[in-house]
Amino acid sequence: MMPRSSDQLLLPVNPWFMWTTLVGALLLNLIPLGRQPAMPDLMALALVFWNVHQPRRVGVGAAFMFGLLMDVHDSALLGQHALAYTLLSYFAITIHRRILWFTPGAQAVHVLPLFVAAHVTSLLLRLATGAEFPGWPMLLAPLFEALLWPLASWLLLVPQRRAPDPDENRPL
Repeated sequence: MMPRSSDQLLLPVNPWFMWTTLVGALLLNLIPLGRQPAMPDLMALALVFWNVHQPRRVGVGAAFMFGLLMDVHDSALLGQHALAYTLLSYFAITIHRRILWFTPGAQAVHVLPLFVAAHVTSLLLRLATGAEFPGWPMLLAPLFEALLWPLASWLLLVPQRRAPDPDENRPL
């Protein structure tokens, strides 16, 4: 008999749950809270999470489509969020095998540069088209997204942690 590990086996992800959380993150981003430069991008957080955990189901194409939807909503330069989300997803899929070895806190440190790169990409595109610099508080958004990573990990993996048919003879 194998010794019990502190890691729990996860059930397969329900595709409906995965896509519902992505659409839910998009809807949360659409809430009109005004122009807050330090506001974390929940769509980017959800995309990176599912790119790391389900890279075959959520890929660069989904990131591009969600990016276009964000561009239309924000009346931003068409392709600004799409490019940022596409790059973010590509690099998240690139590191997905390595990142899963770490605890959620250490994973947050690994995804922080991805979030910074996505925000810098959007900022550079905005500045290249003549927009004004939004201010230094915008540098807090990637930090807030990385700080939300452990909470997002816990919340989005809850449905996979439940036992499908628990009993005293099968503790998994």
